[in-house]
Amino acid sequence: MSIYKTYAVLGLGRYGQAVAEELINNGAEVLAVDIDQGNVNRAAETIPVCKCADITDLETMKRLGIGNMDVVVVAMANHLEACVMAVTLCKELGVETVIVKCGSEMHQKILSRVGADKVIFPEKESGVRLARNLLSAGFSEMIELSDEVSMVDMQVKPDWVGKTLIELGLRQKYAINVVALRKADKISTTIDPTMPLESGMQLIVIADTAKLKKLK
Repeated sequence: MSIYKTYAVLGLGRYGQAVAEELINNGAEVLAVDIDQGNVNRAAETIPVCKCADITDLETMKRLGIGNMDVVVVAMANHLEACVMAVTLCKELGVETVIVKCGSEMHQKILSRVGADKVIFPEKESGVRLARNLLSAGFSEMIELSDEVSMVDMQVKPDWVGKTLIELGLRQKYAINVVALRKADKISTTIDPTMPLESGMQLIVIADTAKLKKLK
């Protein structure tokens, strides 16, 4: 996903605020919403667009423009009913991707059933990491190996098709080390750098996290 997407974060506890701040710090457009005015006031110090509103009400969600968002993060793990309503309304309004913070496996099943595209457990994925995954251009998965190095699963870009790894010079240009190729759910760690890349292939790479931004 590109940072040129529009995002909404519903719920401004520590997790939701961390997601929103990381997105904003990387240049994304973010709408942050919470029903608690105190949370909104606190978050407004670092998040430019904060609204106090009931995200379980359809008309309110329409007024907020939630239906125009590309990605909505629902960050209210302790309020299952509100999460279910928020996910349902987001999907009803046509939001393409709805990601929900979850408190238990039972809640995960419920939220997936009502339409959540991804359900995450906060103890396994920090708010900052979620935001970085959302911001990673063309990466279907991003795993931080350290503060400086990440492993990502990325699609072969259209202008790379038909070119070899030698021709692309990814290591020299972006400090990217290709460790495996994925094609039709088959992964190969035996890489021929003279083989032309094909459309639909994915590269599993290890790279300097900061330099990955050059690929956006």
